[in-house]
This record gives sequence, C-alpha cells and structure tokens, in this order.
Amino acid sequence: MSKKQINADKEPDLSIIVSMYNEEESLGLFFDKIFKVLEKIPSYSYEIICIDDGSKDKTFEMLEKYAKKNPVIKVIKFSRNFGKEYGMMAGFSYAKGRAAIPMDVDLQDPPELIIDFVKKWEKGYDMVYGIRNDRKGDTFLKRWTAKLFYKIYNLMTRSPIPYNAGDYRLIDRKVIDAILSLKERNVFMKGIFGWTGFKSCGIKYVRQKRSAGQSKWNYWKLWNFALDGITASTTFPLRIWTYLGSMLSLVGMFYALFIIFKTIIYGVDVPGYASLLVFILLLGGIQMVILGILGEYIGRIFIEVKNRPLYVVDKKVNIDNE
Repeated sequence: MSKKQINADKEPDLSIIVSMYNEEESLGLFFDKIFKVLEKIPSYSYEIICIDDGSKDKTFEMLEKYAKKNPVIKVIKFSRNFGKEYGMMAGFSYAKGRAAIPMDVDLQDPPELIIDFVKKWEKGYDMVYGIRNDRKGDTFLKRWTAKLFYKIYNLMTRSPIPYNAGDYRLIDRKVIDAILSLKERNVFMKGIFGWTGFKSCGIKYVRQKRSAGQSKWNYWKLWNFALDGITASTTFPLRIWTYLGSMLSLVGMFYALFIIFKTIIYGVDVPGYASLLVFILLLGGIQMVILGILGEYIGRIFIEVKNRPLYVVDKKVNIDNE
C-alpha cells in the first residue's frame, strides 16, 4: 500500500481546498507541485478537495481521472458556475481535516508556503494567512485597485482585513466550524475570515505569475466582487448618507434663510437660473446614488429571504454520500 493510499484510509490532518473554473491547463502542474510539497511534511495526512465550479472545458474529466488514480483527491462538481466564494464554502463543508487550506490552482500562491503555515499552526495560531508582499504577477492597475479596495473596506468595517491578504491561508477546525455556522447567502470570505477573529498571524510571500491558462477575473467582475464584499460586510454606505443628508439639509436651511433675508432687504433678484439648475442636478445626482446603494442592499435582502442553497452539487468523486 502506497503512502498516498494510507493517507486516504484515515481522517486527514490537512484539507487542501481548491476551487477552479476552466483550469484544464493548470491541473497537471498543480498536482505535481502540491504533492511534492506535502511529501515534505510526512507526519501530516491530507486530502485535496477540488471543486469544479461549472467548468465548460475538460476540467472535471481530468479531475475524475486524477481522483481514480489517487483516493486523496476528492472532487465536487457544481451544476453550474456559482462563484469562487461558494466553492470555498463547499470545500469547508466537505473537509474532514483538523485544518483547511484554501488555495488557487494557478500556482500564483506558492504551495511551499503550506510548510510555513503548518509551523505557525503548531505554535498555536488558529489562522495563518499569506500576505502578498510583492504582486509582480499582477498588472499595475490591478495592484492599485486592490490597494484602494483594502483601504476603503477597512475604513468602513469593524472587522478589518489585513492589507494584501488573500484567501490563501491555513484555518483551524474551530474557525471552520464558526464559518459553517453562518447562514448568510451573500458570502465574502475575506470579510468572514476577519469577522471570526481568533488568534491569527501573516506570512509574507511573493505572488507569482500564473503557471498556465488565463485568469477568469476581469475588471468588471472585480468591481462587482468589491461591491459584494462591502455590502456583505458593513452598513456604512447606508449610514453615511444619514450624515451627508443632514449636512445638506442644514446647508439648504441656511441658504434658504439667506435668500429670504436678501429678498426682504434687496427685493427679488431674478438672475440665478444657472446656479439653481446646478443645485438641482447636484441633489438629483446624490439622490440617484442613494437609491442605487439602497437597491444594492435590498437586492441582497431579496436573495437572503429566498433561502436558496449556496450551491448545487452535480457529481462527487471519492466522497461518501451523506
């Protein structure tokens, strides 16, 4: 019996969770790399949970072949593309390890860091996250927008997230249980990780370029992801308009008093069409922004009250039916 087969016969210590979408080009490189790293910590048993997030290429067929050859590879196939956040939630739900490590298949986040994660975990940390110290694999625009997002998010929320910390991290079982106890359907994992608390620390690393294939994230998806993250984690965008609205009301009241006294003293002043039009357009624009923010939150309330499952599983490989 091989070492990998022995690994599969007992409850694992580590659950590696990999959510993927159209990643047939990256799979071979990923498995070659991850097994080499995991073999360097032989005292820890492991499982690799792969979530096929509705891929349209041969990702699932390839995963199925790998899983049949090696029982530590477990595969969950979604019925359609639900999104990376829900892929991670599925991984946490099926993970049996004492700790879980969500990561990407493209090898931008080096698997070698897992060894350092485990060392920190052994010292008593419940969550050990990777900090992208050098994002040379990303474009300048992506680095700049990411930096802006972290700043805005941390200004708005009571549970800030570490700057440049992604989903790549080691998470202890008690943190996993806390995450799974949440019933919300608007899931933003970085915010949830920060919300849970627990003893945490970060390890800096250099983010590499993709090993193969192309990123499935474009700027439109990243923009929507940022909106989801903020609205799922804080009500500050709603509250801020209470303060701004109050300020505008005071300004309007004082301006009205000024106009009244000016009219009483100097009479009716006909000129002012341009300034009046600018004022109306300004207030109209602000009201549309407020309605848009309200719409974002109302839309998420609509999703929550329908109480639908986070994802739908189509097929499972090497996973017992529960």
